[in-house]
Amino acid sequence: MRGLLRGLSIAVVCAMSAAAAHGEILIGMAGALTGPNAYQGEQQQQGVEMAIADINAAGGLLGQPITLISVDDACDSAQAIAAAQRLVAARVSFVVGHQCSGASIPAAAIYARAGIVQMTPASTNPRLTEEGRTNTFRICGRDDQQGAIAGDFLAARWKDARIAIVHDDSVYGKGLAEETSRQLHKHGVTETMFETLVPGQNDYSALIAKLRAAGIEVAYFGGYYREAALLIRGAREDGYPLQLVSGDGIASEAFVQVTGEAGTGTLFTSFRDPRRSPVAAPVVERFRRQGFEPEGYTLYSYGAVQAWAQAVMRAGSTETKSVIDALRGNEFDTILGRVGFDDKGDVRQPGFEWFIWRSDRYVPLE
Repeated sequence: MRGLLRGLSIAVVCAMSAAAAHGEILIGMAGALTGPNAYQGEQQQQGVEMAIADINAAGGLLGQPITLISVDDACDSAQAIAAAQRLVAARVSFVVGHQCSGASIPAAAIYARAGIVQMTPASTNPRLTEEGRTNTFRICGRDDQQGAIAGDFLAARWKDARIAIVHDDSVYGKGLAEETSRQLHKHGVTETMFETLVPGQNDYSALIAKLRAAGIEVAYFGGYYREAALLIRGAREDGYPLQLVSGDGIASEAFVQVTGEAGTGTLFTSFRDPRRSPVAAPVVERFRRQGFEPEGYTLYSYGAVQAWAQAVMRAGSTETKSVIDALRGNEFDTILGRVGFDDKGDVRQPGFEWFIWRSDRYVPLE
């Protein structure tokens, strides 16, 4: 690990020196490039790289090429702090990230002190933009929106069923579960169980047995795709017809790579899928020609770079305050459609819709 960190530090210093020498604009990407959430970190990486390539192919930004520095936080708060410090040392102008809320929130304070604009394509915990930092932006929705939608849905469809709410104790998962429970209660419905699982295990048979013994018909899961996948696969292998409902953390092919056919019928909320938009079609096709399906956070990462780059053009500079003013005072035409940000830095556009897993892909719930 020490060798890896030394290598990353050297890479950052070299990139910073090269940028200074050639007049490049440095931006950072921070996400899970290793660990159980690396599949979604790759979505973020691919989206940012494609956006930069397209801007550079069109002549760069303010006449200068953009250079990317990617750092790994493994969706871990301590590693996120170290990753943020490396990007600050490299003097990046902008950071796309972090991916997980538990990484974005501690890193945000570091970027604020350094005067660097941060925009997450994936972190949904409300706390990120509720802490009052002017440099922090979110191009995806928030979990108080997502939890409200989930709670409404559960109450409408399964009001008389026995419902369990389960989470993985992450900042994201626990927060989403609590928001969903809160909304459920507003409808006069109380979950039968509110449970925590330990992430990283390979078997959740004890929890599955507990849910089954309690007569649970529907389990809402707040957390990431691996644990959700193991939970529903284990239930199906046990012959237990549990209905799984979850959030955007399972919007990844990795979910069905673990579940197989057991994942079919799983419901979840996620950001609106820009792959279905004609505006995004050329970029989606280029990704697919490269053998990469731009699901999940891919196009949101692309859109984050677009919004920032257009703000830089409006500001005529990468100077932080000017870019912040441009981001807060304008709307931008992106692969996600036309986007703007409110006073907290949250995107104004609607955030979530319902999807269902059908075999090897997810589709909008009709």
